[in-house]
Amino acid sequence: MLTNSQNWKFQIIMGEFLGRAGIFFDEVDRICILEPEVSKLTSDLKEECQIYIEKIDEFQKIVNKFIAMVDQLGEAVERKKIKAIGARNILQSMEKEKETHHHQLQALIAEKSMELERLKIHLNSLQKTEMEQNEVINELTHC
Repeated sequence: MLTNSQNWKFQIIMGEFLGRAGIFFDEVDRICILEPEVSKLTSDLKEECQIYIEKIDEFQKIVNKFIAMVDQLGEAVERKKIKAIGARNILQSMEKEKETHHHQLQALIAEKSMELERLKIHLNSLQKTEMEQNEVINELTHC
């Protein structure tokens, strides 16, 4: 049986021998093929990667929410745009209708003016005829 001191030396010698062979022991004396320092760095890196992945996932969720909001805003803008185009088209249609109605009224005024002139001429003609007939009646009654 070995004394504590001998046991300690034996463990150091065996640890160095096994270490050169690529076999190591961790803090709870489990056999590992990686050096404890490399194993710790690997474990730390794994944890950091997990944290990074979680942050990327959270970022992706935020980006997805942002994209959804932008899509909703885009759809709202598109609806407003279509509504504005419709209102503009209605306004243009009303302006054209107003212009057409204005031209129709101008044509009606011109037509009525021509009819008025014709009726004035006809009235003058009738008045002249009446005057002539009154003169004839006067001549016949005074003779």
